Amino acid sequence: MRDISIHQLTHADFAPFGDIITLKGTPDKLINQDLCGRHHDLANMYFGPNGKAGISLFDAEPRSLPYVLELMERHPEGSQAFLPMTQNPFLVIVAPDNDGVPGKPLAFRTAPGQGINFYCNIWHGVLTPLFAPGLFAVVDRIGTSTNLEEYWFEKPFTVSGDLK
Repeated sequence: MRDISIHQLTHADFAPFGDIITLKGTPDKLINQDLCGRHHDLANMYFGPNGKAGISLFDAEPRSLPYVLELMERHPEGSQAFLPMTQNPFLVIVAPDNDGVPGKPLAFRTAPGQGINFYCNIWHGVLTPLFAPGLFAVVDRIGTSTNLEEYWFEKPFTVSGDLK
């Protein structure tokens, strides 16, 4: 197997693949009698010309490290945001496109409270919580056309447990 190290999720490293959804230093405005800070418009969501935004709940089994990466997927007609409903970090795996197939994957570990949004047509691993419960709110495209492509690696990758 081929090895991949886990890196801390940063805006600069993740920018080609999507958005990190997290609190800003200062809220955009205070609402609800000034008792709630609104951190506004944190992700570039796209649902295609014939899609609509949908909110789903995913309850995923936690994975352990080292993690064997056999499959990546992408959504050609819409973005997909994962918002953890716990403070537990999770694993995020992305890859650049290499003529219609995933290039070399990159692995990131979120900080507690961070969510992510994959841009439209970005190769990514499946939802990979590291702790139970693996409960996430997912905002993605709802529509009747096919919005999923999968790619199975002939030779899997191993994602190591060391945070680089």
